[in-house]
Amino acid sequence: MRILVVEDNPDILVNIVDYLTLKGAVVDALYNGQAALLQTRRHEYDLLVLDLSLPGLDGLALCAQLRAEQNPLPIVMLTARDTLQDKLSGFEVGADDYLVKPFALPELWSRIQAVLKRSQKQQARVLKVCDVTLDLDLRQACRAQQLLNLNPKCLKLLEILMRHAPNVVSRETLIDQLWSDDPPDSDGLKAHIYLLRNQLDKPFNEALLHTVHGQGYRLAANKQANNDQIGK
Repeated sequence: MRILVVEDNPDILVNIVDYLTLKGAVVDALYNGQAALLQTRRHEYDLLVLDLSLPGLDGLALCAQLRAEQNPLPIVMLTARDTLQDKLSGFEVGADDYLVKPFALPELWSRIQAVLKRSQKQQARVLKVCDVTLDLDLRQACRAQQLLNLNPKCLKLLEILMRHAPNVVSRETLIDQLWSDDPPDSDGLKAHIYLLRNQLDKPFNEALLHTVHGQGYRLAANKQANNDQIGK
């Protein structure tokens, strides 16, 4: 389980990180909201523990931005704001749970477990973008009901692009999520993009996988992709 904790109080941050680590979680810690937003774009997490009063970007704005980007990351908010309206504001921007300070660490852990259980039950097991589907259980991808012959790495690449579609995914993010601490040489990602295109786009009239020069790649229909300067 990988958890991102974003909290600007160093004492609270250390206590949460130490406790979650003892529970077996892999924990990353940040105190700045803008840095946290960038971190969620580059790395995959199982859950976000999010304070509201943050420098750079406050927790409500960060949560709203993640949901605007269609990021389903489960979020537990932590805050001293304890009015009903404060709680409603948190849920309205997409929080899964809301814990008022001061709190006991065992309660935080229980809430994390409950949120993760709900999230796993609700998580879609079939992704769909345009006429492309990816069955996460069978690890099979189809376009226009035609099975695509993709190796495991290309399937993972397609999954990342589908989860972010129609947004651009940077090269750095793709490399990090595909190879983590053992990145290939500079041509590794290009080679897998080429293999994916051969299956995903070449047999069909409309290209869905686009290169956004200087930024990365995106999965989108042409009418969406044309909003950016794109080349294949």
